[in-house]
Amino acid sequence: MQADAWVPTPVLLTVDLVILTLRERELCVLLVERNEDPFQGMLALPGGFLNHTGEEIQDAAYRELREETSLAAGEVHLEQLTTYGDAGRDPRGRVVSVAHLAIAPELPEPVAGTDARDAAWAPAESVLSGARELAFDHHQIVKDGVERARTKLEFSALATAFCTDVFTIAELQQVYEAVWGTELDTRNFYRKIQAIKGFIVPAGSERRATGGRPARLYRAGPTTTLFPPLIRPAPPGTEKDMREKGK
Repeated sequence: MQADAWVPTPVLLTVDLVILTLRERELCVLLVERNEDPFQGMLALPGGFLNHTGEEIQDAAYRELREETSLAAGEVHLEQLTTYGDAGRDPRGRVVSVAHLAIAPELPEPVAGTDARDAAWAPAESVLSGARELAFDHHQIVKDGVERARTKLEFSALATAFCTDVFTIAELQQVYEAVWGTELDTRNFYRKIQAIKGFIVPAGSERRATGGRPARLYRAGPTTTLFPPLIRPAPPGTEKDMREKGK
């Protein structure tokens, strides 16, 4: 008896964006309120299906980014995060998402796209803690995106993607504190930053800090890999934190 012919399972492809920025010194992620099923009315990451079979995945990611933030290629750090394809992640069928991480400084208030009721910045910590429930598996995608950003701040120059073209070392420190979620010793941070050749370079001008002496301005330098790396402190109370404190 001839075996039944194998029939491939139809698979749909989407892109989802973890868009991170700093607002009032707090790490925030862009969320939209879904305007249609499934999960109508729930919060979710911006994203959508590829427009047509000929659209490249990265082009789809930039299109969604442009629709949600009005940012074009070259104005934002964008990288592929990972692929999410669990069979039950979408009630509409087998839908695979190629998630992307997008980072830009001081992004404005968003305007909801055609398939969303609303769009707003939310503190990343409110998502990570579970205080905000997200549709699909978007909680995990946000968690992975934030962890990617936190890790890359240790070993790469990604922190400058959160800054404007020119910035002070104090503003760069605020990036690390916001993304890592911990306070840093100012003198120790300054010493470590200055020890990394080519990480930041003087911008040739000064800005007067409020109530203080003039602060030097810097730009992102040519170095993309930090050596020595900036290792983030262990969360308070963890075993690693106790070892670092010699307790």
